Amino acid sequence: MKKPIVALMYDFDKTLSPKNMQDYGFMKGLGVTSGEFWETCTKMTKENQMDSILAYMYLMLEKGRGKFLLRREEFQKLGRSVKLFPGVTTWFDRMNEYCEEKGLVCEHYLLSSGLKEIIEGTEIAGKFKEIYAAEFLYDEKGVAIWPAMAVNYTSKTQFLYRINKGILDVTEQKELNRFVPDDERRVPFRNMVYFGDGDTDVPCMKLTKLNGGHSIVVYQKDKEEAERLINENRANFAFKANYSKGSALEKAVKAVIDEIATTEVLKRMEK
Repeated sequence: MKKPIVALMYDFDKTLSPKNMQDYGFMKGLGVTSGEFWETCTKMTKENQMDSILAYMYLMLEKGRGKFLLRREEFQKLGRSVKLFPGVTTWFDRMNEYCEEKGLVCEHYLLSSGLKEIIEGTEIAGKFKEIYAAEFLYDEKGVAIWPAMAVNYTSKTQFLYRINKGILDVTEQKELNRFVPDDERRVPFRNMVYFGDGDTDVPCMKLTKLNGGHSIVVYQKDKEEAERLINENRANFAFKANYSKGSALEKAVKAVIDEIATTEVLKRMEK
């Protein structure tokens, strides 16, 4: 009998890392502050009625030209400078081990509006079954020329259904939209946990929660903002962004895994 799957799904910026991933090596290479870059991005978005993700990708290419080799491997090098919250580097293996103890299989997924190429350069990139994030198209010389994928806070929700149904290939649309009874889906929503940090994660948090899964808001200092999302019925829990062994966040996620394991036992007894 196949073991039930638990899907732990994460935003990246300010969820696993304290800042936007571009705020590390990329801004330093441009010689601008984070505030200046994102202010320009916001202005461009409003003036052109533009998607904010496409705006930042455009600015990365426009402002990076001549200052960076705009190749995948150069973006990946930027990932080495990205800082992570306490405990993140060992978190994935700990959750895998705990799920195994409970008779479950743990899979980790990243759903980010940040740049996939930078994420690929971080020390945790290999921990994810899939990384869904913004990504560039490269020409025959390997130079970034155009967005291949833009992931904003609403388009993120499609990936919840991909994980739910097991249709992980982003180019596969027909199978994704095919009707599949809930009990035949690869990862039931009740076995899914989404980690986010704020309003841009609301669609994913709400969708996961409404379908019987769990949504967790992590915060650095602003606990009140995180609790607001719980009061508005967008998320189940709020915890400080500390993924260390023995942290409140770890204890809560283990409790959720316990609940999932119990539910799966009861489901098997019904058959």
